[in-house]
Amino acid sequence: MRAIYILWLRQLKRYVRSRSRIVGSLGQPLLFMVALGFGFGPVFAKAGNGNYIEFLIPGIISMSVLFTALFSGVEVIWDKQFGFLKETLVAPISRLQIMIGRTLGGATVATLQGTIVFLISLLVGFRPIGWWGLPGAWGIMFLMALLFTALGTAIASVLEDMQGFQLIMNFLVMPLFFLSGALFPLNGVPPALAAVAAADPVSYGIDGMRVLLTGSAHFGIVTDLLILVTITAILTTIGSYLFSRIQI
Repeated sequence: MRAIYILWLRQLKRYVRSRSRIVGSLGQPLLFMVALGFGFGPVFAKAGNGNYIEFLIPGIISMSVLFTALFSGVEVIWDKQFGFLKETLVAPISRLQIMIGRTLGGATVATLQGTIVFLISLLVGFRPIGWWGLPGAWGIMFLMALLFTALGTAIASVLEDMQGFQLIMNFLVMPLFFLSGALFPLNGVPPALAAVAAADPVSYGIDGMRVLLTGSAHFGIVTDLLILVTITAILTTIGSYLFSRIQI
């Protein structure tokens, strides 16, 4: 447990010390909030769908968590290339503990990033239906962060260079986000798109946050939690296995 705590703390310290990383990662969510929130807001309202800011913000928060968690896997490749990972792997602790520590650290960082985006959203006019939903929303954020940190680590465990990771992220991250219903309602979409959204784990994280922050739902909170917990367990197991097979 001590080893897991140390690795978790190490990930957190990296995040806190990297002020440019914190500020830089807020640019895209802020752009989406302002450009889409106020740009498409009137059109969304005229279509009879209500306040677009309220609809959009859970998706933007989830986007921030998704990006931060997945790209935490880059650190595995970085540590591989510069020898830091070798120093960690030769320590007298199991690779499973290393994987758990890194995953918990990356998930904590992603949750903090999502919290910062939520606080910024309050400045652009977003208001949750009740503050009672915030603990549950943080729980959804952390569950999503665990899921995608484990996925990012699993991918990085089998890659050797940053170029390969960037290629996979471009073909994975953006489709996961844009096809999740983060920017548009899933009610009434073509069946093919509805099927893709139903297979996208990001959809359930966003839907769970919408339930808790705005009161609207597509799948339902029980389904959201069940899918997220199941996929998180599967990806954590796969990530642990792949991480344990890294050659040093």
